[in-house]
Amino acid sequence: MLNRIDEKFNELKLKNRKALITYLAAGDPDIEATSVLVKEMVSRGADIVEIGIPYSDPVAEGPVIQRAHSRALSKKIKISDIMGIVKTVRKSVNVPIIYLVYFNCILQYGVDKFFNDLNITGVDGIIIPDLPFEERWEVDEFAARHNVHVITLVSPTSENRLSKMLKNPKGFIYCITSLGVTGMRNEFNTDFEHFIKTVKKYTSLPTALGFGISAPEHIRRLKDFSDGLIVGSAVVKKIEDSKNLNEALEKVGAFVSDLKGALDT
Repeated sequence: MLNRIDEKFNELKLKNRKALITYLAAGDPDIEATSVLVKEMVSRGADIVEIGIPYSDPVAEGPVIQRAHSRALSKKIKISDIMGIVKTVRKSVNVPIIYLVYFNCILQYGVDKFFNDLNITGVDGIIIPDLPFEERWEVDEFAARHNVHVITLVSPTSENRLSKMLKNPKGFIYCITSLGVTGMRNEFNTDFEHFIKTVKKYTSLPTALGFGISAPEHIRRLKDFSDGLIVGSAVVKKIEDSKNLNEALEKVGAFVSDLKGALDT
């Protein structure tokens, strides 16, 4: 059974278009703002929305997203609150929604309950940056039962392990642009043609590049290498630099519109 991620990439392929995937941290600046920011990004052209579940030790994140997690946690946000917001968003938004979540959050919530609630609220996939591929068995059964895709992350240093990592992937392959944590970058030194070509030896699933993509010029430079591009820290920085929600909506909306324009031209 296809979920929204499969349907979206199939739709874009038929239109010869690439996916714009945008990220925000749930609860930053507050939980109600998350709902309207998601809707604004979608209205401005985001094809898939990635929502970060705030965590006290987000090891894969750079300083911008770490601060967003801290701001959200200071408001005592709970995963159940985020589930409720997504359920509300689903009344008007039909694009795929993905959680980026650290494994301890899933364990504390209860693995089966977590995936069941993802299905109920309308979350289509998850990224678990601190769960090694070798330990994916801890969640794969539950994910399959509830039709949630666990997205595989691969990096330029994964080449010797790709044949194992990409045996049965779901949704799309998250291809990390460079080593290190998330964050805005000025330069990329990866041989993307070789990287994506190597990934494609082992899977026919779409690929999406992420980590460091933070400007329309990055989109223009990288869009020919993959089926989608992921922008996170740069969106979160727009929120952080805003004095209030209206300003955040204006800044984020204009930025996503610019990214979409770069992707579609």
